[in-house]
Amino acid sequence: MLTHTEIKKLIGLTLAEGESRPVQIKGWVRTKRGNKQVAFIALNDGSCVQTIQVVADLNAPAFPEDLMKRITTGACLCVNGRLVPSMGKGQSVEIQADSIDVLGEADPEVYPLQKKGHSLEFLREIAHLRPRTNTFGAVLRLRHEMAYALHTFYHERGFYYLHTPLITASDCEGAGEMFQVTTLPLNQLPMKDGKIDYSQDFFGRQTSLTVSGQLEGELGAMALSKIYTFGPTFRAENSNTPRHLAEFWMNEPEMAFYEIEDNMDLAEEFLKYLTTYALEHCGDDLRFLNDMYDKELISRLEGVLKTRFERLTYTQAVDILKSSGAKFEFKVDWGTDLQSEHERYLVEKHFKRPVILTDYPKDIKAFYMKQNDDGKTVRGMDVLFPQIGEIIGGSQREENLDKLQRRIQELHIPDKDMWWYLDTRRFGSAPHSGFGLGFERLLLFITGMTNIRDVIPFPRYPQNAEF
Repeated sequence: MLTHTEIKKLIGLTLAEGESRPVQIKGWVRTKRGNKQVAFIALNDGSCVQTIQVVADLNAPAFPEDLMKRITTGACLCVNGRLVPSMGKGQSVEIQADSIDVLGEADPEVYPLQKKGHSLEFLREIAHLRPRTNTFGAVLRLRHEMAYALHTFYHERGFYYLHTPLITASDCEGAGEMFQVTTLPLNQLPMKDGKIDYSQDFFGRQTSLTVSGQLEGELGAMALSKIYTFGPTFRAENSNTPRHLAEFWMNEPEMAFYEIEDNMDLAEEFLKYLTTYALEHCGDDLRFLNDMYDKELISRLEGVLKTRFERLTYTQAVDILKSSGAKFEFKVDWGTDLQSEHERYLVEKHFKRPVILTDYPKDIKAFYMKQNDDGKTVRGMDVLFPQIGEIIGGSQREENLDKLQRRIQELHIPDKDMWWYLDTRRFGSAPHSGFGLGFERLLLFITGMTNIRDVIPFPRYPQNAEF
């Protein structure tokens, strides 16, 4: 009895003239064409971007008319037959079918993927079906490969994968845009002194979905030296831009004994490793996306590998932007956060290479960043990429207890919420650094897609939480 073979294992095989092999494949119909004598069925099983052609001789009793009517775009089939050399262009082999079983029908009157060329906007409305398209099959395979490469990179360098909590009582970024987690009855909240009484809640205090695993990651680095986190994070930011999601994945390494220069070196090595991996292992999917969506995709990926990332301070970047003569929507001044248009100007126009900015004004950065001796800046770093802008944000962390406590007080962060974090500075503090990579932003760069909702299987954004 035949066992089924993935289509990716058949594509590109070369058979001698007259040679054939018994084969069974299973997959979904992309197209069916032909005449009264023969039917040509293009089948795809998601293992690769290519389809394989199935040829059915309609004069054979195995393919009655009622069977062939059930074979429509979207239907799922099991095909038994013989793999033979193909006479058609663009394919080395095809399958001469001996039998076809319809595992699942797809009514052509209602199946929404009957035609090619659907807009990405339309496909977002049917996120449960869009993985069946060539585009999203390619994106999701690349997403898998990048996750695998990420774990491989850290494992080869002696990092430990730390699982940090999704439910937390701390706001790492201090923005307050967090989804609350509660079991309290929303129609009759318990009150005490005019405030919600969270002592009656499941955890006995106010909790939320995490915006970052960094703070807990630092705790791991203070014991294991090098750790990384990789998991979903959540931000209740009411933003409908192509760059924002309410649920997204973050990768956050934290390293004891790393100074800011070590942090920058690791970030550059990491991004080049992932880019190299994509080019070496995902050629078919990259070529498809290059041909269909972004003609410069592969050349842009290759360009990242050919040059060392440019490194300069925030102050130097502001001077460059102010003297550039370029017209920006947002004004550039020292002390303001750089916008995507500023970041992309530095990368795409001025340096024409990835850029790492350091030494940001402390007033626009988080409380945990190490303060420089000038009293005005911190050892933060952002990695800026073409088409994307910021792809990594990180810093050397403040290891000095007194400085960290003063900064927490300046920002009016309650000490009672941070005692456990401050303990790492009380007991065996050490210089340490880390960064955060927005996984979907990486995928925007790797795939050439332009909307972040198109590089995650089921996007979550304001007014959308289906599927």
